[in-house]
Amino acid sequence: MAKEITSQKTDYAQWYNDIILKAGLADYSAVRGCMVIKPYGFAIWEKMQQQLDKMFKETGHVNAYFPLFIPKSFLSREAAHVEGFAKECAVVTHYRLKNDENGDGIIVDPEAKLEEELIVRPTSETIIWSTYKTWIQSYRDLPLLINQWANVVRWEMRTRLFLRTTEFLWQEGHTAHATQKEAEDETVQMLNVYADFAENYMALPVIKGVKTANERFAGAIDTYCIEALMQDGKALQAGTSHFLGQNFAKAFDVKFSDKENKLDYVWATSWGVSTRLIGALVMAHSDDDGLVLPPSLSPIQVVIIPIYKTKEQKKLIDEKIAVILTSLKALHITVKYDDTENNRPGWKFAEYEMKGVPLRMAIGARDLENNSAELVRRDTREKINASLENIDVLIQNLLGDIQQSIYQKAKKFRDENIIQVNTFDEFTTALDQGGFISAHWDGTSETEEKIKDLTKATIRCIPLNNNEEAGSCIFTGNPSTQRVLFARAY
Repeated sequence: MAKEITSQKTDYAQWYNDIILKAGLADYSAVRGCMVIKPYGFAIWEKMQQQLDKMFKETGHVNAYFPLFIPKSFLSREAAHVEGFAKECAVVTHYRLKNDENGDGIIVDPEAKLEEELIVRPTSETIIWSTYKTWIQSYRDLPLLINQWANVVRWEMRTRLFLRTTEFLWQEGHTAHATQKEAEDETVQMLNVYADFAENYMALPVIKGVKTANERFAGAIDTYCIEALMQDGKALQAGTSHFLGQNFAKAFDVKFSDKENKLDYVWATSWGVSTRLIGALVMAHSDDDGLVLPPSLSPIQVVIIPIYKTKEQKKLIDEKIAVILTSLKALHITVKYDDTENNRPGWKFAEYEMKGVPLRMAIGARDLENNSAELVRRDTREKINASLENIDVLIQNLLGDIQQSIYQKAKKFRDENIIQVNTFDEFTTALDQGGFISAHWDGTSETEEKIKDLTKATIRCIPLNNNEEAGSCIFTGNPSTQRVLFARAY
């Protein structure tokens, strides 16, 4: 099975597609630009959802759901917002089909044109803020802390499974606050939630930062982000949190009476992550033999495979495994006992290696005699001859070690690929090697655009808690007070 995967060094893009298809995460759809998320891929997304949803609720947020369709006029209320999304919108113009009188199948009924076109949700700020106008009258109605799990559509010409598709799944938080400080604190809080999730559950080291004016969300005052480095040296934006100021409140006339009974516009945030996180998991951790999944997000944390020749041997193994399964499940470890007879053990080993199952146990008749089993780690392929006494505790500890090992490996790679440069020649040379490039920039959008046009590299972020360091812009030579991180990115 592994032989069917293109190696990373030969063709990274094909390697990525091979992993997704062979591991059963997703498939191509009959609808151009869209994908089918298969059960194993969706199980990973469900694990992500469950953990993130818990973290959102622990910070006071609640879930709701808003319409898929947005009146076209709503998008035009906020100028920067409509300019940012206009070219990506799918538009509904009619509400009915009919049979063609010439017998050529079904056609759009020209008599069924909508009075106002509807936009298929590219993001929900406008429809949500039109609703918030009816929900918010007083400071007593604030803060309003709402999250939505939904699908969105952004028309894409060049697509890649999970990373960039016309339709994708995500969550989007939309909050309203009485003061600027509350909204800014919320924006940073949710950025920290995303960073916590990425590092402690995805085993993905990230850099927290602020986007430049060119790269921030359309309609935002500030966009905060977490940026990760993939194994090919390209960056991937893994999550964003936006301070929207009063822009959308003004666009939809959302005011509240404060404690002094004075009217003011509310302050807003929005924040989101999407199924592109599954793409990040693949690219950050996997190898030429298939997926490598951190135990925290693996649909199957442990797979147990029996090896036997006779029915009597199988019966004895089953009895022992039943006890082990009970003890593992009591520790909330997700375990699968694959005793199906349609494939040989060797095939099963390769299958679960491809799917990135963190820990594999094989147990045969001779193992039973020795009261032992063979454990194999997916991350290091280390084989461990383990006693069956207290094997549940050993497995629990191994899963924790695998989680940390995967994170430390990714962090070491990231840290070794942050390159500091001081000239444009050094910059272009470093870009060819890949990684984050730490460089001085004069702070102008013009310089940022010129560098992007020449090199296809963008400023991924201005890192938070950036140390001030006087220097000269690598492109113009103009003064600079701090370094920013450039990279080529997905």
